[in-house]
Amino acid sequence: MRTAMAATTLHRATLANRLTPRRFRFRVFSSISDGGVEARRQLVLYSKPGCCLCDGLKEKLNVAFSLAGPHSLHSVDLQVRDITTNPEWEHKYQYEIPVLARVLPDGTEEVLPRLSPRLGVELIQKKISTAFDL
Repeated sequence: MRTAMAATTLHRATLANRLTPRRFRFRVFSSISDGGVEARRQLVLYSKPGCCLCDGLKEKLNVAFSLAGPHSLHSVDLQVRDITTNPEWEHKYQYEIPVLARVLPDGTEEVLPRLSPRLGVELIQKKISTAFDL
């Protein structure tokens, strides 16, 4: 009985830790590809304040970016863009958010297929990693 209670407490603590809001890693994007410096992969999340789907995806991305493993996203920089700050983004994505896009080497963006809100963190990590392996 005591072991079951300890396991339940540990599970709750682990779950609470995973759901605790964390800060995203933001980096200045650079497209340096000369001189042996590897260019980082870039992912953009179009979002807006008060969007519950956006908030849910941000939380899952935060966890996905912290996980290690074969589909690690440690070499990917995430930039969150508020569509209400740019009329072009708002017009383009107002009915589609949250929208994920990868930045191609030439600076253009390719919108990724929409991720279901029901997807688990590990599957989200795998899908994003796979999108960059093309």
